[in-house]
Amino acid sequence: MKKVLFISSTGGHLSEMMQLKSMFSKCDYYLITEKTKSNMDLISEYPSRVSYLIYGTKDHLFTYIFKLLFNVLKTIYLYFKIHPDYIITTGTHTAGPMCCLGKIFGSRIIYIETFANITTKTITGRLLYPIADLFIVQWENMLKIYPKAVYGGWIF
Repeated sequence: MKKVLFISSTGGHLSEMMQLKSMFSKCDYYLITEKTKSNMDLISEYPSRVSYLIYGTKDHLFTYIFKLLFNVLKTIYLYFKIHPDYIITTGTHTAGPMCCLGKIFGSRIIYIETFANITTKTITGRLLYPIADLFIVQWENMLKIYPKAVYGGWIF
């Protein structure tokens, strides 16, 4: 059975990713997101299959830099602990380092551009577009921006 890592930031990105939970029964899955009060129930719903990174926002740039550094170090640890065959992500900054590390060590990267962006690239989309094995957009007009992407329709 293939090991699949689902990783995203909290909030809307996590809501989008959780639309894929029907896939969990078809693989040896693991979830990673940022730790917030709104998603603490994941640990009880998916015991031993969830890890949390520190929640950080670029609104507080000074502390964000340290949180990002810690998250990168934890990402390295988690990657080698899980060693996924596939990494599926809906973004954002939480997922970028994991996908880059995964690409270096042979994981297949599946990126789903957020539903929220209809006409512009996200920062994570720009970073992962060149390295993703499969890049999925939810709006057909996004194919003009990401010509090698696949239109997958709305995840919701």
